[in-house]
Amino acid sequence: MFSKILIANRGEIALRVIRAAKELGVRTVAVHSTADADAMHVRMADESICIGPPSGAQSYLNVPNIIAACEITGAEAVHPGYGFLSENANFVQVLEDHDITFIGPSAAHIRMMGDKITAKDTMKKLGVPCVPGSDGGVDTIEEAHKVSDEMGFPVIVKATAGGGGRGMKLAKTKKDLDEAFSTARSESKAAFGNDEVYIEKYLTLPRHIEVQVFGDGRGRAVHLGERDCSLQRRHQKVFEEAPGPTIDEKTREKIGKVCADAIADIKYSGAGTIEFLYENGEFYFIEMNTRLQVEHPVTETIYGVDLVKQQIRVAAGEEMTFKQEELSIKGHAIEVRINAEKLPNFTPCPGKITTFHAPGGLGVRMDSALYAGYTIPPYYDSLIAKLIVSGITREAALARLRRALGELIVDGVDTTVPLFDALLQEEDVLKGNYDIHWLEKWLEKQNPE
Repeated sequence: MFSKILIANRGEIALRVIRAAKELGVRTVAVHSTADADAMHVRMADESICIGPPSGAQSYLNVPNIIAACEITGAEAVHPGYGFLSENANFVQVLEDHDITFIGPSAAHIRMMGDKITAKDTMKKLGVPCVPGSDGGVDTIEEAHKVSDEMGFPVIVKATAGGGGRGMKLAKTKKDLDEAFSTARSESKAAFGNDEVYIEKYLTLPRHIEVQVFGDGRGRAVHLGERDCSLQRRHQKVFEEAPGPTIDEKTREKIGKVCADAIADIKYSGAGTIEFLYENGEFYFIEMNTRLQVEHPVTETIYGVDLVKQQIRVAAGEEMTFKQEELSIKGHAIEVRINAEKLPNFTPCPGKITTFHAPGGLGVRMDSALYAGYTIPPYYDSLIAKLIVSGITREAALARLRRALGELIVDGVDTTVPLFDALLQEEDVLKGNYDIHWLEKWLEKQNPE
């Protein structure tokens, strides 16, 4: 086991990793920008070191400064959390060159899954069902029309290096394709420095289902069921639950085995998530995230497995402490992402927290780095807390979520808590009757222009 690890992240996920490491007897190093000098993750770590000014590019994305921090503190390994450098293969390679362990998959696997076309080709070969689409990148509008005509409209044009909804444009009909193609390419170039795009069949009313997988890097892997993340705004998840309300045990085991076998075949190491669109009983692969997900707590809750501890153990060369036959679901869990944003436009709302009270009680978990007197900086993502609740049934979890939201106090800034209060009054949400478009349509009805 490592004696000391560095967490190359901030906020609640940095705090989450610190807690797991402490329980393993591993010392921790927090890195921070000047804007985060008073952040909770800095206070909770055994050591801390400043790596740059407020800008993420000059601090949390500053690879030389992070390497220097490792060398100064003697950290043997780096946990990337999610976001920032968590899926940066070049960062993993630099760590390896400096004999520092990356707590996550290999650079090769990150590259493989980071390019959407390569990922899709790989998954096809491994027997994972995929969305019908172009065989590779589409370079010209003429080729785009040919591919789209063959599969039929609507289609979606996607950046091969995309993520978070950027470089992704819908063409409902043939006449929409020219603009969608050019816009997706220009957005991709601006956001990722790569204008290559590909085209997929656009599914009309799919759910977003993702399968949690974990591999030991030696050819053994398991799945930990699925999460339903269909309630989304602008391709960003806001409400996640496990197990999925529309997935039965037989379907779960079937798709889970396909995913576990796939990552075992490539000797994948650590946590990963294989994401699908699910429609009419069929799964269609869209991407694999080679990192811990924001919504990992709902899986931990129903399976009783600490995924972060497992990441650290496997990266240290130890065995996974569980087998597939030992994993079983207990109850239902829901996570809501609470952002410092002003509704109805979801405008970022940084500022000083004057009062903070986290809800508690049986089946309630609050992953947050907030405290009274803390000032949320304006430089980073607006996610400030994740409220996770569980119950024996989905109905019990929903009741607990309603109660916990009522206990939560965050004064000083606007948050998205009222959104969840409103959603819990909607029959479709209570019954689990929604798809990936449901939330945006609902928001349009609430706030017509």
